[in-house]
Amino acid sequence: MYVWEFAALKPYWGLIWQGLLITVFYTVITVAAGLVIGLIVGILRTTAPRWIAVPLRLYIEIFRCTPLLVQLVWMYYALPVLIGVDMSPAMACFIALSLYAGSFYAEIFRGGIEAVDVGQWEAGRAIGMRRGKIFRRIVLPQATQVMIPSFINQTIMQLKNTSLVSVVAVGDLLYQGSVITAASYRPLEVYTTIAVLYFVVLFPLTLVADRVELRMGAHR
Repeated sequence: MYVWEFAALKPYWGLIWQGLLITVFYTVITVAAGLVIGLIVGILRTTAPRWIAVPLRLYIEIFRCTPLLVQLVWMYYALPVLIGVDMSPAMACFIALSLYAGSFYAEIFRGGIEAVDVGQWEAGRAIGMRRGKIFRRIVLPQATQVMIPSFINQTIMQLKNTSLVSVVAVGDLLYQGSVITAASYRPLEVYTTIAVLYFVVLFPLTLVADRVELRMGAHR
């Protein structure tokens, strides 16, 4: 019988909390960057001419249809060679995670914008509003209500995806777990603790997503 000894992890709690903070930090900054990218790309995909929309569609499909792990490794090893600039693991992961998130957020924005009835645009023009003002004052607020559940779910996925940055030696929660395992020889305790921490962070977010979806359904 295996004897569990979580007390053996006590000397390493500093590393565990450090890894958790890095995981949350990467989630926050890449979600923020992804939202900016997604908003710009989503708007351009619905309003820009074809010669702009097609390359943006290509960007979205490349990042949505290739594994994030491959993107992280490519950004770290291949991109610096192509552009001739040294890149830290942290920067490579930030770029890859932000572009990956942006591709999904872009489709969420596009879907939300296109879900708003065309009559809303026509009503705005009828009272003399410019296109940009119609979008900001009428279309975007309505589209946001439709998009919120998808945003929350994608953000949850983004937090889980940050565990892949350990592959290029960024000191997130999973990477610190591998370091602690090598030092303590207690892999079951280490990875069980890591799984519990991910659950503690993610479970409240899933409850929020469920509540928002129920509320949105009740108002339809």
